[in-house]
Amino acid sequence: MKRIENCQFDQERALYMQNNLEIINCNFDGPSDGESALKECKNIVVKNSRFNLRYPLWRINKLYCENIEMTANCRSPIWYTSNAKIINSKLHSVKLFRFCKNIEIDNCDIDSIEFAWNAKNIKITNSTINGTYPFLHGKNIYISNCKILANYCFQQVDNCLIEDCYIDTKDSFWDSKNITVKNCTIKGDFLAWHSKNMAFINCKIISSQPLCYIDKLIVNNCDMSQTDLSFEYSKDIKANLSSSIKSIKNPYSGEIVAQSIGEIILGNGINKNHFAKIIDLSKN
Repeated sequence: MKRIENCQFDQERALYMQNNLEIINCNFDGPSDGESALKECKNIVVKNSRFNLRYPLWRINKLYCENIEMTANCRSPIWYTSNAKIINSKLHSVKLFRFCKNIEIDNCDIDSIEFAWNAKNIKITNSTINGTYPFLHGKNIYISNCKILANYCFQQVDNCLIEDCYIDTKDSFWDSKNITVKNCTIKGDFLAWHSKNMAFINCKIISSQPLCYIDKLIVNNCDMSQTDLSFEYSKDIKANLSSSIKSIKNPYSGEIVAQSIGEIILGNGINKNHFAKIIDLSKN
């Protein structure tokens, strides 16, 4: 590989269509304010470098980044890129990873509005994720040991596994399908509406009006003691809670077992012949 070290690039398309580059201790910044520094490249390694200009890593095939910084000025930095790994980095740029595939991220600080839209085959571990609308229209996502502080996350996502995470969000998992969440704390109202094939296992859920309008829902050994108005209009529910629950409202079908139930609400047009079986263990 050709090695480029201790350089500054601010020209338009400074390294356009270059292949097999190792870029060390470089700064993509300067008065020329050039865009698309490494567009249309292949087999690129970047270490200990800083990006402060727009669109630097579009259409890259095989990208490895370690200890890099992407600033807020580095807008839309990685689009249409495949087979990328980024570790130990600060990624504070908007619209990161759009239309990308086969992406691995580990130990990164991510602060990005519209993060990972229309991306697929994404693995993120040991990282923090801030922003709004992350993972919209994503497919085949794995997330482990992360802290996610982002409203409207995981909307219209297909096939996602999340483990050992803390998620503080609002309107998350809407209109999504084939989602499994394990050993997580999830805080935020209106959780997972209008979704299909959802499973929450060994989780703590803190929410108002969670898990409504879902088709096929598993809730196993979860703490829902800080939820109310739960399960409305959801179908084929298999819920076995490890805790009490404040209120259950209009669950359409299936079974809900809780240690105790503050209130069961039936109304708003629910047919009594289409109502989930509810078991309050404190009354047995």
